[in-house]
Amino acid sequence: MEQEVYLKIKTTVKKMLDIDLNGYKDEQMKRRLDSWLVRMGDSSWEEYFDRIKVQANELARFRDYLTINVTEFFRDIERWKSLKEQILPLLIDNYSKKNHSNKEFLIWSAGCSIGAEPYSLLIMMEELNPSIKYKIIATDLDRSALDKARAGGPFRQDEVKNVTEKQLSHYFRNDFPPYFIKKEHTEKIEFKEKNLITDDYEKDFDLIVCRNVIIYFTAEVKALLNNKFQHALKKDGILFLGGTEIIPRPNEIGLKNMAISFYQKVSES
Repeated sequence: MEQEVYLKIKTTVKKMLDIDLNGYKDEQMKRRLDSWLVRMGDSSWEEYFDRIKVQANELARFRDYLTINVTEFFRDIERWKSLKEQILPLLIDNYSKKNHSNKEFLIWSAGCSIGAEPYSLLIMMEELNPSIKYKIIATDLDRSALDKARAGGPFRQDEVKNVTEKQLSHYFRNDFPPYFIKKEHTEKIEFKEKNLITDDYEKDFDLIVCRNVIIYFTAEVKALLNNKFQHALKKDGILFLGGTEIIPRPNEIGLKNMAISFYQKVSES
């Protein structure tokens, strides 16, 4: 794709969808856009944009495509094992030692996609300490993904491959496949639309989980998001990133590396 064409696409996408492609890696996004145009069968981007201006459903499909959703329950199982055995017990212990009579243990799934991540967090919290007063907020830019997350599915068999039989029985409806979370559990999570780059963040999170999201962004946007996450954490709170999403010199922004993929807030940056 020629750079001039890409610049026009970015301008049009910003105007039509309010999605800023400047934050994404150029070559990766160009390949994704080229693939989409071939799939749609239009001869040019001008033709495609003319068409979706009058086809609301197609515009929604394009928006969904631009927000990348690859997910599964307990994705990267070894890191989730570390979360369950090391990180969450530490956070819960810190929480329990303080007077939190009116405060909840606060978790944010940032870039939650279709919900596998926040539901994984719910399962883990229920198994570790069902009596703790906790709240899970799950956000994404993709509206259709959020609709699916709120509905509790459907999830494919490969998306629940890391879920145990006991967990399937307790947290999922028994009419699978496909797989749906029981309504009593979907109501425990607050799903909201959020743009991680432009929107403000809430504060005082004990745990922020943002896995395999910032990998798609430029170095400048990654640095911006890491700083915003740091400010959103409470003192000693933990940021849980994807396996390849390493923060260089975390001490410079008030974080320290706790383990692979885990960073703890030690001070205000």
